Amino acid sequence: MKFSLDVENNPTGWPDHTQLPESDGTFVKNFQEHPQSILLTDSITPILEIIHADGNYCIGQDSGIYWRLTDPLEKGAEAPDWFYVPNVPPTLDGQFRRSYVMWQEFVSPLIVLEFVSGNGTEERDRTPLLRSGKQETKAGKFWIYENVIRPAFYGIYEVTKASVEVYNLIQISDSTVGSGIGNLARYLSKYGITLVALVG
Repeated sequence: MKFSLDVENNPTGWPDHTQLPESDGTFVKNFQEHPQSILLTDSITPILEIIHADGNYCIGQDSGIYWRLTDPLEKGAEAPDWFYVPNVPPTLDGQFRRSYVMWQEFVSPLIVLEFVSGNGTEERDRTPLLRSGKQETKAGKFWIYENVIRPAFYGIYEVTKASVEVYNLIQISDSTVGSGIGNLARYLSKYGITLVALVG
C-alpha cells in the first residue's frame, strides 16, 4: 500500500488507521489464540462497561499497534494477541478501528498479552532496534513493548505450561508496591476483577 501525504486533511502528515494495513497476511500461529482472546474479552467486558460508563475503551485482538512509520507500512506494527486501552473511544470518526496508531492516540495500552505459539523466544525477545547506515536490526517483541509501546503490564501466556508471566513495564500512579502478576492482580482487584491461578 502506498501512502501519500495529505497535509490539508491530515495536518500531522502521518497516516491514520484507515490508511494503514490491517493485516500483514500471516496466519494465526496458534489455534488457541482466537478462542482465548474471545473468552478473555467476553469475561472482562461487563466490568469494563462499569469502569468506563462512557464507553471509552478499546480492546484489540490480533490487531496492529502501529509504533513507527516504515516501508512497507505493516513492518511498523506489532499485533499482540490481546490488548486493552482505557480512556480512548472504540471508534474514530464513526469508523471501527482497523488498528491502534500510537502517533494518533498518545495513550499506551494498559495491558498487552501474547499467547506463546512456539517456545516463547519470540515473546521474550529483547533485541534492541539498531541502525547502522542503511542496515537495521529487527527489534524483538519484548523490546518494542518495553521501550516504545510501553503498556503498564505485558503478559506472556503459555497454554501448554498453563503459565502466565506478567511484567510491570511502567509504574502506574495508583499501583501498590510490587511487580508482575501480583501488581496486576492488586490493580484489577480495585475494579472487582479477580485473577484466577491457572493450574496445569
